[in-house]
Amino acid sequence: MKNSWPLPRLVRGLWLALIVVTLQACSVDLYTNLDEREANEMVATLLSKGIAAGRVVQKDGKLTVTVDENEFSEAVTALNMAGLPKQKFATLGSVFQQEGLVASPVQERAQMIYALSEELSRTVSEIDGVLSARVHVVLPDNDPLQRNAIPASASVFIRHEAGLDVNPLIPRIKTLVANSISGLTYEKVSVVPVASQRAREPVAGGAELTSFLGLWMLPASVAKARLIFGCLLGCLIAAVGCLGYLAWRRQSRRRKVYQLQPYGPAK
Repeated sequence: MKNSWPLPRLVRGLWLALIVVTLQACSVDLYTNLDEREANEMVATLLSKGIAAGRVVQKDGKLTVTVDENEFSEAVTALNMAGLPKQKFATLGSVFQQEGLVASPVQERAQMIYALSEELSRTVSEIDGVLSARVHVVLPDNDPLQRNAIPASASVFIRHEAGLDVNPLIPRIKTLVANSISGLTYEKVSVVPVASQRAREPVAGGAELTSFLGLWMLPASVAKARLIFGCLLGCLIAAVGCLGYLAWRRQSRRRKVYQLQPYGPAK
């Protein structure tokens, strides 16, 4: 007699599918279209704040940072405090992409000033402790024959971490900007530092661990663990019930076959 055991395989398949769906349903996309360095920096920052985060590879090779749905607001706050994701700045190549046949001198001058501002803003924002930076460059269109020419100037705005001592950085930033623009002097560069107030606010969901079934995990992950554990326990009970039913059915068939067999030798 042929034994049919497709149901346990189906139960195992449904079990695995339920686990995958449960894990995916608990996570939401935080930021998409990131390169590997940006994604790693974000995930590392969130993990250091006690927020569970992961990476998902997109079809185009870019990465997506995912977090638990219940920790979405805390994750956004933590990344804003860390100045992530970093602001995208235009490059000289992207600014001077030729869109028309001939560019006017006014357009070329405006593009040059904008490109210098973007390049310097990106450089200053790379300084450790600087969360964001903006550099505004003023290059007057002076007449070469004019005696009293208006000097060039620049203003630098930086938002930095609250605990950063910005005073030693100000002379370096002024020197950097002054040496990057022709005709700009050190005295004509002003730096306005502003400490981030959000960095002083505590982030919910600290790094304290909570015990669940003998395992230590983040507090925000306990709810997910309980949900997954409940689903697995339900699948296990269903699988045991199905196996018991199949065993009982098989035993019943054996009894029927045994009862139908003759007791004596056939004449």
